[in-house]
Amino acid sequence: MIVDLSEKSLPVYKALANPVRLHIIRILCQKPYSVKALAKQIGLSQPITLRHVNQLQEAGIVQFKREGKNKVSHICITEVKLDLPQPDNTSLLSQSTDIPVGSYVDFDVVPTCGIADVNNFIGNVDDPKYFMDPGKLNAQIIWFSKGFIDYKIGNYLFAKDQVQMLTLSGEFGSEVPLSNPDWPSDITFTLNGHELATWTSQGDFADTRGKYTPRWTPAEFNQYGTQVTILVSDTGTWIGGSKVSNLTISDLLPLPRRMDLRIEVKDNAKHVGGCTIFGKKIWEY
Repeated sequence: MIVDLSEKSLPVYKALANPVRLHIIRILCQKPYSVKALAKQIGLSQPITLRHVNQLQEAGIVQFKREGKNKVSHICITEVKLDLPQPDNTSLLSQSTDIPVGSYVDFDVVPTCGIADVNNFIGNVDDPKYFMDPGKLNAQIIWFSKGFIDYKIGNYLFAKDQVQMLTLSGEFGSEVPLSNPDWPSDITFTLNGHELATWTSQGDFADTRGKYTPRWTPAEFNQYGTQVTILVSDTGTWIGGSKVSNLTISDLLPLPRRMDLRIEVKDNAKHVGGCTIFGKKIWEY
């Protein structure tokens, strides 16, 4: 796992800045444990242990795997490297573009589904026709059980610019009626027809309210997601410091003036568990 001095690396620093979580990492480096067995090992209650393990999972350090009736925690990295900025003039310049959740240009979704802003639902839930409601431009959360959402992204680079790296970052989760922390879903991200990666969300979480979750959101509904950052460089495509494909930045070049981004749960995915896209202003990140 590679971390740097940007805000996207904060979940890793926060996860490591706790003696209990460091102890959990040391134990899991020896062998995987269920939350129940891990709680007994470290002498804490299961809810507190799960909270610590969830934070490690959100940081990309731990992943859950289903083994029989148990959800078992595994270490999913072998090292953490700190990438410090170079002290010369060779540092890369960057161009950042926000993609508002409700700015999608096309969709084909299957209920359960819906959209909402900071104050309430937009239209009726579980009826895809309301995805065309003009209020969608104010949406701060979108959810659907299967299908896709398409966005158009402006490319503001100049012809002379040499693109070395591309990142896509957002807060995502599964979708199930109400919530379920053990509800995996394979969410695929495609840019300009190139499949960047398929990321597996572990669930639809409501164990605690997100840092910025709106007060009107019912407690039994999903409250927050997982921050996901996809990075495409000359060495391949990465998520959380783990290489997920051999697609490189050269495969995407030249970038068109208008880029097409699709976020999708495919019919033939191994885990068809829906998708929730969380907005910038609320929820957790």
